[in-house]
Amino acid sequence: MTTPLLPQAFWFRLAVPCRRVDGLPLPAAKGRLLDLPDSCALPRTAALDGKPSWADVRVAWNPSGLAIAVEAAGSNGARAAADRPAGADGLQLWVDTRDTRDVSRATRFCHRFVAKLVGLGGRGPLGLEVAQRSIARALADAPTCRPEVIPARAERLRNGWRLELFLPAEVLSGFDPETNRRLGFAYQVSDPDREDQFLGVGREFPVGENPSLWATLELRDPD
Repeated sequence: MTTPLLPQAFWFRLAVPCRRVDGLPLPAAKGRLLDLPDSCALPRTAALDGKPSWADVRVAWNPSGLAIAVEAAGSNGARAAADRPAGADGLQLWVDTRDTRDVSRATRFCHRFVAKLVGLGGRGPLGLEVAQRSIARALADAPTCRPEVIPARAERLRNGWRLELFLPAEVLSGFDPETNRRLGFAYQVSDPDREDQFLGVGREFPVGENPSLWATLELRDPD
Protein backbone atom coordinates (compact mmCIF):
# COMPACT_ATOMS: atom_id res chain seq x y z
CA MET A 1 0.00 0.00 0.00
CA THR A 2 1.36 3.43 -0.96
CA THR A 3 2.06 5.82 1.94
CA PRO A 4 0.27 9.17 1.42
CA LEU A 5 2.55 12.14 0.86
CA LEU A 6 0.40 14.33 3.12
CA PRO A 7 -1.38 13.50 6.40
CA GLN A 8 -5.11 13.04 5.94
CA ALA A 9 -5.90 15.84 8.40
CA PHE A 10 -4.39 18.29 5.90
CA TRP A 11 -7.45 17.88 3.65
CA PHE A 12 -9.94 18.95 6.33
CA ARG A 13 -10.81 22.30 7.90
CA LEU A 14 -11.75 20.93 11.27
CA ALA A 15 -14.48 22.66 13.30
CA VAL A 16 -15.54 21.05 16.58
CA PRO A 17 -18.04 22.01 19.28
CA CYS A 18 -16.73 23.39 22.56
CA ARG A 19 -19.31 22.93 25.33
CA ARG A 20 -20.16 25.54 27.92
CA VAL A 21 -19.48 24.33 31.47
CA ASP A 22 -20.20 26.90 34.17
CA GLY A 23 -18.52 26.93 37.58
CA LEU A 24 -15.01 26.41 36.24
CA PRO A 25 -12.41 26.35 37.57
CA LEU A 26 -13.63 24.25 40.49
CA PRO A 27 -12.92 25.37 44.09
CA ALA A 28 -9.53 24.21 45.33
CA ALA A 29 -11.18 22.06 47.99
CA LYS A 30 -12.63 19.79 45.29
CA GLY A 31 -9.21 18.39 44.34
CA ARG A 32 -9.74 18.47 40.59
CA LEU A 33 -9.42 21.78 38.77
CA LEU A 34 -11.88 20.99 35.97
CA ASP A 35 -13.19 17.37 35.82
CA LEU A 36 -14.62 17.81 32.31
CA PRO A 37 -17.27 15.33 31.10
CA ASP A 38 -16.94 12.98 28.10
CA SER A 39 -18.99 15.39 25.97
CA CYS A 40 -16.04 17.81 26.04
CA ALA A 41 -13.60 15.39 24.38
CA LEU A 42 -11.99 16.52 21.12
CA PRO A 43 -11.90 14.16 18.11
CA ARG A 44 -8.88 11.87 17.80
CA THR A 45 -7.71 12.87 14.35
CA ALA A 46 -4.66 10.58 14.34
CA ALA A 47 -7.03 7.78 13.38
CA LEU A 48 -7.32 9.35 9.92
CA ASP A 49 -3.78 8.10 9.29
CA GLY A 50 -4.22 4.82 11.12
CA LYS A 51 -2.28 5.99 14.17
CA PRO A 52 -3.30 5.61 17.83
CA SER A 53 -4.38 8.60 19.90
CA TRP A 54 -2.85 8.10 23.32
CA ALA A 55 -4.01 11.34 24.96
CA ASP A 56 -7.60 12.24 25.79
CA VAL A 57 -7.93 16.02 25.28
CA ARG A 58 -11.03 17.88 26.45
CA VAL A 59 -12.02 21.53 26.21
CA ALA A 60 -14.85 23.65 27.58
CA TRP A 61 -15.66 27.32 27.92
CA ASN A 62 -17.66 29.75 29.98
CA PRO A 63 -17.67 33.55 30.12
CA SER A 64 -14.72 33.40 32.51
CA GLY A 65 -12.41 31.65 30.05
CA LEU A 66 -11.29 28.44 28.35
CA ALA A 67 -10.67 25.09 30.09
CA ILE A 68 -8.31 22.39 28.78
CA ALA A 69 -7.69 18.94 30.26
CA VAL A 70 -5.29 16.24 29.02
CA GLU A 71 -5.11 12.67 30.28
CA ALA A 72 -2.34 10.39 29.01
CA ALA A 73 -2.93 6.71 29.68
CA GLY A 74 -0.45 3.90 29.23
CA SER A 75 2.60 6.00 30.08
CA ASN A 76 5.26 4.70 32.42
CA GLY A 77 6.75 8.16 32.90
CA ALA A 78 10.08 7.09 31.46
CA ARG A 79 12.95 9.50 31.51
CA ALA A 80 13.40 11.41 28.28
CA ALA A 81 16.11 10.35 25.87
CA ALA A 82 19.36 12.28 26.01
CA ASP A 83 18.54 14.08 22.76
CA ARG A 84 15.06 15.14 23.91
CA PRO A 85 14.80 18.88 24.67
CA ALA A 86 14.48 19.78 28.34
CA GLY A 87 10.89 20.55 29.31
CA ALA A 88 9.48 18.94 26.18
CA ASP A 89 6.85 16.90 28.02
CA GLY A 90 3.38 18.29 28.58
CA LEU A 91 1.17 20.53 26.49
CA GLN A 92 1.47 23.41 24.04
CA LEU A 93 -1.64 25.39 23.11
CA TRP A 94 -2.37 27.94 20.43
CA VAL A 95 -5.55 30.05 20.62
CA ASP A 96 -6.76 32.66 18.13
CA THR A 97 -9.68 34.65 19.56
CA ARG A 98 -10.59 35.86 16.06
CA ASP A 99 -10.30 32.46 14.27
CA THR A 100 -8.42 34.11 11.41
CA ARG A 101 -8.26 31.48 8.67
CA ASP A 102 -7.01 33.63 5.77
CA VAL A 103 -3.58 34.69 7.13
CA SER A 104 -0.46 32.58 7.56
CA ARG A 105 1.15 34.68 10.31
CA ALA A 106 -0.11 35.21 13.83
CA THR A 107 -1.85 38.44 14.84
CA ARG A 108 -2.18 40.12 18.23
CA PHE A 109 -5.20 37.88 18.88
CA CYS A 110 -3.09 34.71 18.62
CA HIS A 111 -1.70 33.21 21.82
CA ARG A 112 0.71 30.41 22.67
CA PHE A 113 0.81 28.76 26.09
CA VAL A 114 3.17 26.06 27.34
CA ALA A 115 2.40 23.73 30.27
CA LYS A 116 5.55 21.79 31.15
CA LEU A 117 5.40 18.69 33.35
CA VAL A 118 8.04 18.70 36.07
CA GLY A 119 9.26 15.44 37.60
CA LEU A 120 7.67 13.12 35.05
CA GLY A 121 10.63 10.73 35.13
CA GLY A 122 10.59 10.41 38.94
CA ARG A 123 8.25 8.83 41.46
CA GLY A 124 7.07 11.84 43.44
CA PRO A 125 4.20 14.26 42.77
CA LEU A 126 4.11 15.95 39.40
CA GLY A 127 4.66 19.67 39.07
CA LEU A 128 3.45 21.94 36.27
CA GLU A 129 5.09 25.09 34.96
CA VAL A 130 2.84 27.27 32.80
CA ALA A 131 4.00 30.18 30.68
CA GLN A 132 2.91 32.27 27.73
CA ARG A 133 5.38 32.27 24.84
CA SER A 134 5.74 34.35 21.70
CA ILE A 135 4.83 32.98 18.27
CA ALA A 136 7.54 32.97 15.61
CA ARG A 137 7.06 35.31 12.64
CA ALA A 138 4.00 36.95 14.21
CA LEU A 139 2.73 40.16 12.66
CA ALA A 140 2.04 41.37 16.20
CA ASP A 141 2.36 39.82 19.66
CA ALA A 142 -0.53 39.23 22.02
CA PRO A 143 -0.23 40.88 25.44
CA THR A 144 1.81 38.68 27.77
CA CYS A 145 0.27 37.50 31.04
CA ARG A 146 1.87 36.53 34.34
CA PRO A 147 1.97 32.71 34.79
CA GLU A 148 0.42 32.85 38.26
CA VAL A 149 -2.92 34.10 36.89
CA ILE A 150 -3.47 30.79 35.04
CA PRO A 151 -4.90 28.09 37.35
CA ALA A 152 -3.17 24.77 36.55
CA ARG A 153 -2.78 21.33 38.07
CA ALA A 154 -0.89 18.13 37.23
CA GLU A 155 -1.46 14.67 38.68
CA ARG A 156 0.34 11.36 38.35
CA LEU A 157 -2.05 8.50 37.57
CA ARG A 158 -1.51 4.77 38.09
CA ASN A 159 -0.78 4.34 34.41
CA GLY A 160 -0.11 7.83 33.11
CA TRP A 161 -0.69 11.48 33.99
CA ARG A 162 -3.28 14.23 33.85
CA LEU A 163 -2.96 17.98 33.52
CA GLU A 164 -5.65 20.63 33.69
CA LEU A 165 -5.47 24.36 33.11
CA PHE A 166 -7.89 27.23 32.82
CA LEU A 167 -7.11 30.24 30.64
CA PRO A 168 -8.97 33.21 32.15
CA ALA A 169 -10.67 35.59 29.75
CA GLU A 170 -8.25 38.35 30.71
CA VAL A 171 -5.25 36.44 29.32
CA LEU A 172 -6.99 35.86 25.96
CA SER A 173 -6.89 39.18 24.13
CA GLY A 174 -10.10 39.56 22.14
CA PHE A 175 -12.02 36.79 23.93
CA ASP A 176 -15.66 37.94 23.70
CA PRO A 177 -18.22 35.10 23.41
CA GLU A 178 -21.08 37.59 23.21
CA THR A 179 -19.92 38.74 19.77
CA ASN A 180 -17.73 35.86 18.51
CA ARG A 181 -18.31 32.15 19.07
CA ARG A 182 -15.38 30.80 17.04
CA LEU A 183 -11.80 30.36 18.25
CA GLY A 184 -8.78 29.13 16.32
CA PHE A 185 -7.24 26.29 18.31
CA ALA A 186 -4.33 23.86 18.09
CA TYR A 187 -2.45 21.69 20.56
CA GLN A 188 0.64 19.51 20.85
CA VAL A 189 0.79 16.89 23.61
CA SER A 190 4.22 15.42 24.35
CA ASP A 191 5.32 12.43 26.42
CA PRO A 192 8.67 10.59 26.47
CA ASP A 193 6.99 7.28 25.62
CA ARG A 194 5.12 8.27 22.47
CA GLU A 195 5.05 10.32 19.30
CA ASP A 196 3.63 13.80 19.81
CA GLN A 197 -0.13 14.12 19.37
CA PHE A 198 -1.81 17.01 17.54
CA LEU A 199 -5.28 18.19 16.63
CA GLY A 200 -4.97 18.07 12.85
CA VAL A 201 -1.59 18.40 11.15
CA GLY A 202 1.66 18.23 13.09
CA ARG A 203 5.17 19.61 12.86
CA GLU A 204 5.61 18.53 9.25
CA PHE A 205 3.80 21.85 8.72
CA PRO A 206 4.45 25.18 10.51
CA VAL A 207 1.48 24.59 12.79
CA GLY A 208 3.10 26.53 15.64
CA GLU A 209 3.21 29.80 13.71
CA ASN A 210 0.53 29.57 10.99
CA PRO A 211 -3.01 30.09 12.35
CA SER A 212 -4.58 29.05 9.04
CA LEU A 213 -3.55 25.48 9.96
CA TRP A 214 -5.39 25.52 13.28
CA ALA A 215 -8.79 23.97 13.92
CA THR A 216 -11.88 25.92 14.97
CA LEU A 217 -13.64 25.66 18.31
CA GLU A 218 -17.33 26.55 18.09
CA LEU A 219 -18.44 27.82 21.49
CA ARG A 220 -21.80 26.17 22.23
CA ASP A 221 -24.37 26.80 24.92
CA PRO A 222 -25.94 23.83 26.77
CA ASP A 223 -28.64 22.01 24.80
